[in-house]
Amino acid sequence: MTVAVVGGGISGLVVAWRLCSRGRDAVVLETSSRLGGAVSTRAQQGFLLETGPNSFLDREPATRELASALNLEDRIRVADPAAKRRYVYTRGRLRSVPASPPAFLGSDILPPGAKLRVIGELFSGRAAAGVDESLADFGRRHLGRTATRVLLDAVQTGIFAGDVERLSVGATFPQLVKLEREHRSLILGAIQARRAQRKALPPGSTPKLSGALSTFEGGLGTLIDTLGASLGDAVRVGATVEGLTRVDGGWRLAVSEQGRRAELDASQVVLAAPAYVTKGLLQPLDVELAARVGGIEYAPIAVVHLGFDAATTPAPDGFGFLVPPTEGRRLLGAIHASTVFPFRVEAGRVLYTCMVGGAKRPDLVGLDEPALVALAREELEALAGVTAKPSLTQVYRWPRGIPQYTVGHLERMAAVDQGLARWPGLHLTGNAYKGVGLNDCIRNGLQLADALVAAGP
Repeated sequence: MTVAVVGGGISGLVVAWRLCSRGRDAVVLETSSRLGGAVSTRAQQGFLLETGPNSFLDREPATRELASALNLEDRIRVADPAAKRRYVYTRGRLRSVPASPPAFLGSDILPPGAKLRVIGELFSGRAAAGVDESLADFGRRHLGRTATRVLLDAVQTGIFAGDVERLSVGATFPQLVKLEREHRSLILGAIQARRAQRKALPPGSTPKLSGALSTFEGGLGTLIDTLGASLGDAVRVGATVEGLTRVDGGWRLAVSEQGRRAELDASQVVLAAPAYVTKGLLQPLDVELAARVGGIEYAPIAVVHLGFDAATTPAPDGFGFLVPPTEGRRLLGAIHASTVFPFRVEAGRVLYTCMVGGAKRPDLVGLDEPALVALAREELEALAGVTAKPSLTQVYRWPRGIPQYTVGHLERMAAVDQGLARWPGLHLTGNAYKGVGLNDCIRNGLQLADALVAAGP
């Protein structure tokens, strides 16, 4: 029998693609009229607009493996060198984020006393074993209050748009916990890790994975389109799964498609939909498991694109900027999209991608489109001095945008895994569980598919 994959976002597509490439039958059931979920690229008035994620870091072997298998490796586009500089808005203006320890010592990103406190991280101690610490508590213990408020909170804002006091450091930044566990000091751990990485490479060689910020020619939508095309008839859009039933030999799905209700039998079911959708499918089966999954919170996000004609505003320097929540601004940050990937605009044009909302200001996402555009323009003028009138404005709103890995998330996931063991042939994947990024979704999707193949029919 087939493997039924519920959800046609990046996670579901990757699972189904890998299964089909390994000779297993799979079908993707996507309730909307298109694939990709939040990942999509739209061409509009000479601009390429990303509806959700903008890029990925070229450091995940699974993503490279997928790109190679889909003949997309030659279409990976790395960020322009001009995008290396990043900014944080703090103490009344944009300040450059230092790229190295010596640059940090000479920078103005933090006041002198706060910089000394960061240097004192060399003498930090480890957390008590088994404690799931908040990102804020972890940061204050290692870096001090100011660096946590200015730098660490800005970093998490760019990824999770969350509340630093509620996010779990072990779930959001497990590499930091690993550094602390193995080296005590994050600074010492980072130095040791860099040395080990250099030793692992033969003299004169360069790593295949560049680590650079990257996308695909044509935008991230190129990956979705290629996956969809490769799956062909295995994809069914406009197909809503309304129920799951355990039957002898597998599962039976109640599917509503084009006004008709039918049943589909499957040997395995992969729920790759958002957690709040998955909760509804699990509820009739297992109330406890459904509650665990449904307890995952989401932060709302509005993506506001502002496009400017050539010569109307200077091209911005660097990748963009983030705004720590303590600054009290209405903008989470902005990506200088035309600087990062110049191919996304016609010559000379400028594109800003602004983020609004998040866990701290969910109310802003409910504003209508003109109000969101006005907000983004006012904030860009106040923070970055952009006064020109845009020739293009476009808003993409995600009322439940980014999963929040709050304190207790790792324990929740362990309980979810235990709950799934009660239901053979039922699996979960997606950005709500074990990584929110594109690389995470691809890696986890390939691993799940490989496990299903190894397990047999």
